[in-house]
Amino acid sequence: MEQLPSESDAIAKVSSIFIYPIKSCRGISVSQASVTPTGFRWDRQWLVVNYKGRAYTQRVEPKLSLVQVELPDEAFIEGWEPSKSSYLVLKAPGMDALKVSLIAPREVSNGVSVWEWSGSALDEGADASKWFSDYLGKPSRLVRFNTASETRPVEPEYAPGHKIMFSDMYPYMLLSQGSMDALNNVLKEPIPVNRFRPNILVEGCEPFSEDLWTEIRIDKLTFLGVKLCSRCKIPTINQETGIAGAEPNETLRKIRSDSVLRPTQKQKGKVYFGQNLVFEGSLTGKKGNFVKVGDPVYVLKKVSSADEAAA
Repeated sequence: MEQLPSESDAIAKVSSIFIYPIKSCRGISVSQASVTPTGFRWDRQWLVVNYKGRAYTQRVEPKLSLVQVELPDEAFIEGWEPSKSSYLVLKAPGMDALKVSLIAPREVSNGVSVWEWSGSALDEGADASKWFSDYLGKPSRLVRFNTASETRPVEPEYAPGHKIMFSDMYPYMLLSQGSMDALNNVLKEPIPVNRFRPNILVEGCEPFSEDLWTEIRIDKLTFLGVKLCSRCKIPTINQETGIAGAEPNETLRKIRSDSVLRPTQKQKGKVYFGQNLVFEGSLTGKKGNFVKVGDPVYVLKKVSSADEAAA
């Protein structure tokens, strides 16, 4: 039987957990979340698309940052399944609230695409389509990942065999409070963690130590750190106003670029902040696969520098 590390061996603890049910809309802070191979339950399960089925994200529609998403509290309890009275509730400035049934719809939309992937998805219907079309001012639909018929693999050179739903690249993204504090110390105006949209925020470790983690255990669950998280323009978008600025990316280019972190590696012109994770399995059987706020974090394997980390 595998020996579990003692709590005194923990290098950090989970301080916050975030789930983003609709890609690029606001996240939900929760005290616990159910772990699945494709990400936390409910995370990036929905996507807003244009009339051609192409994903809308904050990169092109920053107003999505103002869409608040609510799930029933019981949605985060182990074993809970939605009933006909269970809804995803959406709110946005100038809009009436929209209730989307959590029971999967039957209508299928073909030709849905996000990044390199295309396939079919479940269409949430005319009311959701009108709501997003009115809010964005252009034809839109809300779709749900069709787990019955579709799979979307992550980059096989980094995590072969692992899959996601509508996340950008990987099922989980971890960030440390130490890294946030270090960044805010050099920014003229501090920013909140919602600019970076992590799933797991940890505290108690040194700034940027997550760069080095290749295998960690959160309580009894094992995750692999498979690739440093490269950042797009979304961190420049104020999540309270939907307005973009120059920071923090301008500062990140000075302190977190590949030329700074990975001088001996092939240069990609990217900046990095956070670590992408995949779920590697469980020591607790089929039940109890939860990450909870306060859980200890153990580092089982790491590299010696960011220059050695996958990116």
